[in-house]
Amino acid sequence: MAKTFFDQLNEIMPTLSKGHKKIAQYMLTHYDKAAFMTASKLGNIVGVSESTVVRFATELGYDGYPELQRALKEYTSNKLTTVQRIDVMNDQLGDDDVYEKIINMDIEKLKKTLEEGDREQFYSTVELLCRARNIYIIGARSAAVLARFMSFYFTMMFDSVKLVHTTSTTEMFEQIINIGEDDVMIGISFPRYSKHTVKAFRYASAHGAKVVAITDSLVSPLADYADNILIARSDMASFADSLIAPMSVINALLVAVGLRRKDYVADSYKRLEQICEEYDVFDTSDDKDYDLTPEQKTTHSEFKL
Repeated sequence: MAKTFFDQLNEIMPTLSKGHKKIAQYMLTHYDKAAFMTASKLGNIVGVSESTVVRFATELGYDGYPELQRALKEYTSNKLTTVQRIDVMNDQLGDDDVYEKIINMDIEKLKKTLEEGDREQFYSTVELLCRARNIYIIGARSAAVLARFMSFYFTMMFDSVKLVHTTSTTEMFEQIINIGEDDVMIGISFPRYSKHTVKAFRYASAHGAKVVAITDSLVSPLADYADNILIARSDMASFADSLIAPMSVINALLVAVGLRRKDYVADSYKRLEQICEEYDVFDTSDDKDYDLTPEQKTTHSEFKL
C-alpha cells in the first residue's frame, strides 16, 4: 500500500498545484519525519495551510489526512534507522513532559489496537492453539521478551510448547525442523522486522503448520505466510520499541486460552504449588533473621518483643 502511495505521488507530481507539489516534494524527501507530523505541522513546515494538507490527502484518494499518514507510516516503519528514530523522537517530544507524553501515546496505541482488532481472527487463533499438537513461539530482538512471556504461561497450559531461539539461522531451523501439520507457530515481529522470524514463518507454512502473526500491519512481511494476523500497534518513533499494545493482545490471548483449558490450567498450578512448597521455592516467612549475625539476631529478637 505505502509503495503504491509513493508511486502514485511521483506519477501525479506534474499535475499538482503549487501548494500540493510542495507537500509531495517534502514527503518524498523527508518521509521519515512527515509520517509523524500532524497536518498542521506539515503545513507550517512547507508553507501551506492545514486545510491545503487535508485537501492534498483527499486528492490522492484518501478519506482524510489520518489515512494518508497511516499509509506513509507503513512505508517508513521498516526503513527508519535507529538514528532516524531518535531524530523523530526529538521532533515529537521537544520540551514536552516525556512522562505524560509517552504514556498518552501508549494509551492511544491501545485504543487503536482495540478498534482495529479482528475478533474473528483472535478467536480463531484461540481454537488453533487449543487443537495444536505442538506450539512453536518465535520472536527476535525486542520481541523476544514477548515470546518468552507467552511461552512461560503457555507451558502451564499445554504439554508441548517450544520457544524458538534465534541466535543464528542454523540454530533456529534445528529447532523447527520437525514442524508440520497439526502444529501452530506464533511469530511476533515489529519494525524493523526480523528476517529470522519471516524465514521461520515461510518454512512453517510450507510444511503445513498453521501460522499466527502478532504484528503491526497487514502489510507486515509476516502477513505473507500467516493464516491468522493479530494486529497490535507499536508505531513509537523512538529507539525503544513500545510493547504495550502487543503485550495486551498477548495477555488477552493467554486469558482466552486459559478459560478454554481451565481444568488443565488449574491442575497444573495446583501441582506447581505443591512442588514449590515441597522444595521451599518461595520465601513465605515473616522472620527476616536469616542474613543476620548472631549478635544482630539477639538485638533483632529484642526489638520484636
